[in-house]
Amino acid sequence: MGNCFGRTAKVDRSLSNTAAMEVPIKDGHTSSFSYLKASTSHGKNTPGSILIPRSEGDILSSPHLKAFTFDELRNATRNFRPDSLIGEGGFGYVYKGWIDEQTLAAMKPGCGMVVAVKKLKPEGFQGHKEWLSEVNYLGQLHHPNLVKLIGYCLDGDNRLLVYEYMPKGCLENHLFRRGAQPLAWAARIKVAIGAAHGLAFLHDSEQPVIYRDFKASNILLDSEFNAKLSDFGLAKAGPTGDRTHVTTQVMGTQGYAAPEYIATGRLTTKCDVYSFGVVLLELLSGRTVVDKTKVGVERNLLEWARPYLTDRRKLFRIMDTKLEGQYPQKGAYMVALLAVQCTSEAKVRPQMDEVLAVLDELPNGKDTKKPSKVKQQAVSNPGSNSAFRHHKPSHPNIPSQRPTCVGS
Repeated sequence: MGNCFGRTAKVDRSLSNTAAMEVPIKDGHTSSFSYLKASTSHGKNTPGSILIPRSEGDILSSPHLKAFTFDELRNATRNFRPDSLIGEGGFGYVYKGWIDEQTLAAMKPGCGMVVAVKKLKPEGFQGHKEWLSEVNYLGQLHHPNLVKLIGYCLDGDNRLLVYEYMPKGCLENHLFRRGAQPLAWAARIKVAIGAAHGLAFLHDSEQPVIYRDFKASNILLDSEFNAKLSDFGLAKAGPTGDRTHVTTQVMGTQGYAAPEYIATGRLTTKCDVYSFGVVLLELLSGRTVVDKTKVGVERNLLEWARPYLTDRRKLFRIMDTKLEGQYPQKGAYMVALLAVQCTSEAKVRPQMDEVLAVLDELPNGKDTKKPSKVKQQAVSNPGSNSAFRHHKPSHPNIPSQRPTCVGS
């Protein structure tokens, strides 16, 4: 687990073209979850059969997870000492801990395997339902681009989760934290590809999983900058059969949620694609999706960047200056066009496997690779009615709370 964790904020659903937001779940405990049977080629690991429905008892008896006692995790984190704290958010705190790699027993600092222990505040926004959702999904979904959940603790009012430790923290820190070492172009593309594989894995199943909270602070990085998706508290089983969507209470983070979801509460995998497009723009520009330090149009990343994204000669105006021009112009332009596609109207957004097809063929350095037919069409016709249709920008005046990120 990394060290970027978001707070929550309520949203006015009456504003159909606003940026997104998180809202707290108001109903308390839950006794059952719908789940899925997944089958995919995106990654080395595929989950087995997942039962429908699953009671809380079934979820917590997962053979893949260890049920820790509170005392075990207290020992693993040195009694949750302040110098073990690596992250903080609206849900609570994340501590660095140590456990034995084989027995998973608590170890002394510096011995055994490093883990991240997420301890929820009883009064926090992330309640029992979200906690159980995370255990449910990560207890059964296994993929190289999903963070690994090792175990959990349910002891009275104490709710904790134990994850693999991600030494490079979250993408948000690397892009936006003052003083952080700039991410090179190749690292940015590697992160985008890894995160895209994670989303494609979730979507490409008999009953898709909609992540619903894709953002820079939820993309964690290992020592080699491999990306893994974290925080499945808002994940939702997607539509099956003839159903085109699932209807839910609107949840998410300001700037990342799709406009049609905010307006209607109708959730599809294309909502995750929209969020992915926003993160692509953050990777290109080095700017946050909503920047309160800016004024006017520059406050909203999509609104500010959109006029430059389909003009190869003007694209440099929105590129991250920390890259110092060290990026392939053709590759950057292809990513910009892909971001436009992903943030277009839902009916013309690509699926995540189509997004991956573009990302996997990006030129790494000099523009030597010939683009696929899909990319040739996109590059030659950026103003087409399908992939590059403009939509109304997100409302810039919706209040938000940025996630709090703590250094590694």
